[in-house]
Amino acid sequence: MEGEEKRRELREKAMRLPLTPGVYLMHNKAGDIIYIGKAKALKNRVSQYFGSEKNHQLKVRRMVANVDWFEYILCDSEFEALVLESSLIKQHQPKYNILLKDDKGYSYIRVSPGPWPRITEVKKAEEDGAQYIGPYMSSWSIKQAIDAARKIFKLPDCNRKFPQDFGKGRPCLNYYIQQCCAPCRGKVTEEEYNEAFGEALDFIKGGSSTSVKTLTEKMEEAAEHMEFELAARLRDRIAAIQKMKERQKVVASRVEEQDVFALAQGETHTAFEVFRFQGGKLCDRESFLTEGCQPDPEARSEFLRQYYAIRDRVPPVIALDGPVEDRELVAQWLSQRRGRQVKLHVPQRGEQHQLVQMCRQNAAEHIARQTGNTGREASALDEIRRLLGLEKTPAYIECYDISNLQGGENVAGMVVFENGRPLKSAYRKFKIKTVTGQDDYGSMREVIRRRFEEYKAAQRRGEEEGFGRLPDLILLDGGKGHVAAVEPVLREMGVAVPLFGLVKDDRHRTRAVALSGGEIAIQSTRRAFTLLSTIQDEVHRFAIGYHRQQRKRAAVSSTLTSIPGIGEARAKALLKHFKTVGAIGEADLQELENAPSMTVPAARRVYEFFHGPLENQGEVGEKTAESAQKTEKNGEEAQEIAVDS
Repeated sequence: MEGEEKRRELREKAMRLPLTPGVYLMHNKAGDIIYIGKAKALKNRVSQYFGSEKNHQLKVRRMVANVDWFEYILCDSEFEALVLESSLIKQHQPKYNILLKDDKGYSYIRVSPGPWPRITEVKKAEEDGAQYIGPYMSSWSIKQAIDAARKIFKLPDCNRKFPQDFGKGRPCLNYYIQQCCAPCRGKVTEEEYNEAFGEALDFIKGGSSTSVKTLTEKMEEAAEHMEFELAARLRDRIAAIQKMKERQKVVASRVEEQDVFALAQGETHTAFEVFRFQGGKLCDRESFLTEGCQPDPEARSEFLRQYYAIRDRVPPVIALDGPVEDRELVAQWLSQRRGRQVKLHVPQRGEQHQLVQMCRQNAAEHIARQTGNTGREASALDEIRRLLGLEKTPAYIECYDISNLQGGENVAGMVVFENGRPLKSAYRKFKIKTVTGQDDYGSMREVIRRRFEEYKAAQRRGEEEGFGRLPDLILLDGGKGHVAAVEPVLREMGVAVPLFGLVKDDRHRTRAVALSGGEIAIQSTRRAFTLLSTIQDEVHRFAIGYHRQQRKRAAVSSTLTSIPGIGEARAKALLKHFKTVGAIGEADLQELENAPSMTVPAARRVYEFFHGPLENQGEVGEKTAESAQKTEKNGEEAQEIAVDS
């Protein structure tokens, strides 16, 4: 109640704000600034925070719950508000804004002293006798160059010390995949090692083109002096450099200078990826992981301003993976920082689009490392979020399918995918109770109603697993008719979970995602398509498997109930005791008599059903007669006792 009163109080104050541009600062009880934002109309923007919580994402709800008071600064224009907001965020570093740490210090290449030297990347040059090359602005490009040099010239990257560790232990995997000459074997001379090391250093300093030219000259000279072994070694190094250059062409750009941005959202974090190009080549790459999620356009806008507030270079072109909130204002702010016009664009096809997709996949990989998934799974979930316009990544997905044969044995299956993987412990089966005949819409309504009745019951018990967990997304194996049939049930029960259908083509392959009013096409080349197809195939397999199981049980049950004196209850008890009809048929009379719910006459009828009349079976008939006499005698004794009583 206290929280609601505070929210009403803050809303009343917000409703008295002017309808002019400005910046607002949210404070907690300690007086700390926890969020800074800008607004075209302060009254409208600030009052939204203290309205219904249903309209806010989790990050905003948490922020609002911690707001004790707010202040504001009026501005002459929305652009002035944007500039002031960026400045204040950089100054105060509020908890609920996107915050980027400026850790782009200089990097150096360190060449260790003494024999058998090593090359490493370090952040600081020290007085330790080593040789330092640099400084360089991009630590990523230095790491890439060092890694390439090690692979091309087969230098070790382990922690072994030479010559102390000669012959101690087997070579590592790099030796066996021909990426290390393995000095640890003791078969590489110091002269050979230093030759390769010097060439690696020249490669890093002068680049691949200079190295190829120098190595080619050395190779030709060695061949003239008939030093064929040396010439072959140099030839292999040239080939390795050429191969590395071919790989680097994958991330080349026809635009001379530009930055490429993309984001991917997980359940609780957002990852941003930046590719920086100069001279048409990838010169730097940066990754950022921030807490919380918000609509993509807002996130891009805030991130761009935070990123370029801590970077000196603003390129003329910035390629993005989607729309930006206040695009014109952000472009104006960037142009002001650069001193020349900056273009923001969202490529839809061609080379630029491929670069953006590559950037996005790397952002998804960053999310995957944080969640423990694979990059492919994280990327697929993020694509589904974008495709369906969801507020957050659907980490927990439930999918339903109905299965029957001309309206008989009506059943449903529910499968669950968590973080893009099947969670089989959460799968559930439903036997349709209230619908007769072939009515998929009615059956689906019953299943969804029963599922969320179980959810409410679990909530009352305080359970949060199984049916007690609310899904992030509900999928139905069916089209817009299924979605339209189920939506009223969810509204009636007060369940606010996104609902979509999965539509198949004539070949029973996933074709589109259905809404109550239409369809969303899915490109077959996208990872979202692969995951949605997998989910639809899995729920179909699960539901039809349960349907076949029920049909088989019904057939078995009808076999037993065709025996006089064996009803459904007794047939069920027999199957539970013997497990299969075959085991019932192989059981002797004594075993059948001792089975639950069985009598001597009933056991005899079952036995005769599988083996024929007892009178024709000799000893069995005698045993049966004795058993019958004994039963009859016991019955007479029981009757006498009853009379005496």
